Amino acid sequence: MDEDSVEISIGNDVHEIAGVAARIDEFCEARGIGPQISNAVNVSIDEVLTNTIDYGYDDDGPHRIGIALRRQADALVVEIEDDSREFDPSGPPPEVDFDASLEERTVGGLGLFLVHELMDSVDYRRADGRNFVTLTKSLAAAD
Repeated sequence: MDEDSVEISIGNDVHEIAGVAARIDEFCEARGIGPQISNAVNVSIDEVLTNTIDYGYDDDGPHRIGIALRRQADALVVEIEDDSREFDPSGPPPEVDFDASLEERTVGGLGLFLVHELMDSVDYRRADGRNFVTLTKSLAAAD
């Protein structure tokens, strides 16, 4: 990849997500992309990776997850590739009742809600037994 992109590969272990966040922060800082955008991208990547690792695999075996981040014109584009069960996060996120008490709220859905709120687009495709989630964040939203 060129200097305006970075590729990261991790195992299906939630403990590896912090290293991804550090690499994303370094990438953004080196290109003058402010913390508001890098934080939004990191939260979104964290949510997608956590869901994939926690719920996507039918076995306890090792799996690789690829994360590619690139600056493309006036946007950051992230592609996350994995071999977990098919799951399309691009549809409308579940409704979250913020007025309900914690005891009344349904479990789940808040992470995908956040991803859709923080990103400008969430796209999905499945090919050759692999999921490809593409997250796009406009750089026009200045810090």
